[in-house]
Amino acid sequence: MSPDRTVPGRLLTGLVGTGIGPSLSPALHEREARALGLECTYARFDLDALGIPADAVGDLIAQAREEGLSGVNVTHPCKQLVIPQLDELSPDAAAIGAVNTVVFDGQRAVGHNTDWSGFRDGFVAGLPDAPLRRVVLLGSGGAGAAAAHALLKLGAESLTVLDTDATRAIRLADDLTARFGADRARAGNGLERELSEADGLVHATPVGMAGHPGLPLPISLLRKELWVAEIVYRPLETPLLRAARALGCRTLDGGPMAVHQAAAALKLFCGREPDPARMLRHLTELVGAETSGGASRVA
Repeated sequence: MSPDRTVPGRLLTGLVGTGIGPSLSPALHEREARALGLECTYARFDLDALGIPADAVGDLIAQAREEGLSGVNVTHPCKQLVIPQLDELSPDAAAIGAVNTVVFDGQRAVGHNTDWSGFRDGFVAGLPDAPLRRVVLLGSGGAGAAAAHALLKLGAESLTVLDTDATRAIRLADDLTARFGADRARAGNGLERELSEADGLVHATPVGMAGHPGLPLPISLLRKELWVAEIVYRPLETPLLRAARALGCRTLDGGPMAVHQAAAALKLFCGREPDPARMLRHLTELVGAETSGGASRVA
């Protein structure tokens, strides 16, 4: 366990990104911190609200450190842009090429990626014993890259990456094979063909969020033998998951990933052990209580 970095009973942290006003991260972290005996203030450093360009993220990191924060979460569009502003990266953050958590250790800013471990832990808890012979990943952005890293760490034999941007899918597949070995990952040749031979599907695009309604693929491509995992957690039941469940598929919503990545980040900030089950209950309450209908990124 990390050393307790907090002032006794007090934790200061926050979130850096754009359009983060509706984020549930502040409430999720503050609630769990209170359960751990800490009074937590989780601030928003919203680039849009501050009128700051994304490439000035280093200024916000410096400000957060100067203000005495233990660290910050980082979300879109800063997960890659923040890397040159840091003193050190964890091995997984360096491998994935993205940072979602920055911890201040004295005068050093250390970047971590808890998105991948959040997906891993949520997947293991929610889809135990799911077959991983052939898995299709739809979406090769930051969340998709983290999920891919987790799946291959979990032992997926073959991961096929598909994206509307074919170049980005190829780039991610190449990065994965460089880290995990030849034949472990490749860019796909068409969703219908790939899903017909797959054990499972991981959906990692924004489609299905409240702000991006719809389905990311034709329902006719699903079959009951396929397991389906979502990255989206607002809403917890997306149209894709609803359709998959109606067919009898095993499914996993985006809540466990959101909770486990937040729990891992909170542990890095304060050195105490969060309770993911309690945090999942909190998240379910928060999602159910909101009336705005706004979509949130996994911070």
